[in-house]
Amino acid sequence: MKVQTGYLYHIKDNFFDIVDDESLMANHERGKKRPTYFTIKDNDILWFIPLSSKVEKYQKIINKKIEKYGYCNTIYIRKILNKDSVILFQNAFPTLEKYIDHVHTFNGAPAKVGSLLKNEILNNFKHLLKLQNRGFNVFYTNVDKIKKQMLKELEKV
Repeated sequence: MKVQTGYLYHIKDNFFDIVDDESLMANHERGKKRPTYFTIKDNDILWFIPLSSKVEKYQKIINKKIEKYGYCNTIYIRKILNKDSVILFQNAFPTLEKYIDHVHTFNGAPAKVGSLLKNEILNNFKHLLKLQNRGFNVFYTNVDKIKKQMLKELEKV
């Protein structure tokens, strides 16, 4: 499978068993593969950013963050595949291609976001990674620990 930045994918259950991190979002909801992930390819590492349809729930969280900090760059609400979707930067994590279950499809084709939104997501995610590298904890999961675990798996291959 050719994995590309900006496309949407689903992840295999065994990733969650191997990583064993309770701060990761659950992989199933009402028997469906959830969530869908916006994917960023970074050499052999893939960054998965969960998407959610729970706009009202996350709009309240965004509003609280804006009220407290004056901005919110860990959650966005944007149009994806013709409907409002929540982009949960705060729940992002690294993984490997072997843990992808399948590409998300829309109208029979692999689903991807438009180039403007893709660039907006990439720029914000790079900014959040820089903050993380400077010691600010912006992600719910320990992305450094998971990335180290994924890189160790790559060494075994």
